[in-house]
Formats: sequence, structure tokens, C-alpha cells
Amino acid sequence: MTKKIILDTDPGIDDAMAILFAEGHAAVDLIGITTVFGNATIENSTRNALYLKQKYGMKADVSMGADKPLSRPPVGPTTIVHGDTGFGDLQVTAADVSLSADPRPAWQYIVEQLKAQPGEITLVAVGPLTNLALALQHEPGITKLAKEVVIMGGAFGVNGHQGNVSPFAEANIHDDPEAADIVFTADWPVVIIGLDVTHESFFTPEYLDKLRDEAGEPGRFIHQISRFYLDFYQRSLGISGCHVHDPSAIAYVIDPSLFTLRKGPVRVVCSGPAIGHTMQKTYERRHPHDDWSDMPAQSVGVGVRNEALLELYRNTLIDFGRRS
Repeated sequence: MTKKIILDTDPGIDDAMAILFAEGHAAVDLIGITTVFGNATIENSTRNALYLKQKYGMKADVSMGADKPLSRPPVGPTTIVHGDTGFGDLQVTAADVSLSADPRPAWQYIVEQLKAQPGEITLVAVGPLTNLALALQHEPGITKLAKEVVIMGGAFGVNGHQGNVSPFAEANIHDDPEAADIVFTADWPVVIIGLDVTHESFFTPEYLDKLRDEAGEPGRFIHQISRFYLDFYQRSLGISGCHVHDPSAIAYVIDPSLFTLRKGPVRVVCSGPAIGHTMQKTYERRHPHDDWSDMPAQSVGVGVRNEALLELYRNTLIDFGRRS
């Protein structure tokens, strides 16, 4: 049985890895891609999504979303990690794309799709959570319509992993902490695949070389755009390889058994030096001052079967390459 998903994303090198993973796996029906600021400007992230749709003949709609956080000044793109336009050294221009985005803003697209297919669609968000928060603000009832919400974001200090843009904050949450807090405290089932597990998985240079050699055109494309990404990891972090961030959220959709989860309400720090820090309460005691106890329990990834995840990704891309 296939799982229908809307992928909310800010492409982005690892976003492209996730998009091709979702498009390539038979168990996933990628019905829509909604874009958001983050790794690239909203114009570039939308163009990159349309480029992939055109390049691989995807049927998924592409809808442009938020260009800035809910209530904060605009956030600049992370060009140091993803390059000037999002795909590393590959510069996608308007001349490369003949397709147009859906005329509806992302929040409206999400709301209308959930209403049209209640209980059938999983929302997968791998960028700042602004579009999902806007959808909730416009139509709070969608919490009863989404099958599940899977998030790549956050860091809870499990397995020794903290933040990646500050000592205690992960980038997607840090970019719009108010939006993240709205999404995490809404009454719908959320699974958070954060740095606690994505930092446990690596695409090594050798792994990506094998994708290039074995996974046809999709493998060659991922190898091409990952050169810039690998250079960043080596220069800035001293790591040979890259963490498996956004593809891990898709891996959860395909096979939840790859991950160990921990339940409890989640809140986000929205001011001060720890802005963007995600905190989960994992016990029942109620405190005199407790902003967690009345919130829904959500699931946080605390363990991953890394080798199985890497094998799943590799096999999916090889199969996709044969069909491309």
C-alpha cells in the first residue's frame, strides 16, 4: 500500500536527495512539493523543485510557500552549505525550467489537499515549519485530517548530538522557532527525526561514488550536487562525508521500524541565547509551572538502524535509476 505525502522542503542538496528518494520508492506517492525559504531563497527553492519535477517527469504539484518566518525578519539562505542557488555548483536558472508552480500558496495547497483526502496524506517537512504553521493558523481543523506529520528538525541531546547552527539549535527550527512550536503543540501526530538520529548516519564519499556508478542518472545527479556539500563538511567540520538529514524523514515514512522513538510533549525556545532549542518532557509529573503537561505527546527519534537505512536508500536509487 502506497503512502501519499506532501513534502514541504527548501531545496537544498539534501532536500534533492530526499525528493528523489520519495519519488523513487514504490511505497511513496509524492502528490505535492511545497517550498519554503531556508537553504535557498524561496525563488530558488521553488525553481529547484520545478527543475527536479521537469527533469524526472514527476507528477507532483509544486507550490511556492513562505519567503520569511512567521514573525521574524527574513532569514538569508545557507549558501555556505548549499551554494548560491541551493544545488551546490549546479546553477539552475529560469532558462532551465519551463514549468510553473501551482498558483495557490503552499499553506492553501496543504489545507485543500488535506480536506480533499482526509486521513490519507502524511505531511513531511524538511525545512523551516512556516508553511505548516500558516496552514494551522488558517484552518486549525487540519489536525484531524492529516494522517501523520513527519519532521526533519530539532535536536534533543540524545546520542551526544546538540545543535548545528548554535550549541543547542538545529537549523530548520532555528529559522522559525515560533512556527515549530505551533506545529509541535498542535493536536496531530508528529514524528520528529532530528539530529539525534540524522547525525548517526553518513553518506561517505565511497557510498556516493557507488550511487554515481550504480544508480543511473539519479545517482549521477546526486553525486554531482553533493561535491559542494562534501567540501563544506570537510572544510567546516573535518568530516569525510555528509549526514543523512532530509532523506531520513523519507526513510521513516517508508519503514518506521528503522527508528526508535520516544514519546512526550515538545516545546521550542523562542527567545534568548537558546532560541530554537527543542525540549521534550518524558515523564508524567506535573509541575507548578509546566508548559508541557497540557500539550499532546509527540514522537522523537532517538535511535536508527543506520546500515539498513543506507541500504534502503541505495536500493531505492538503483531501482529509480533503472526506470529513469
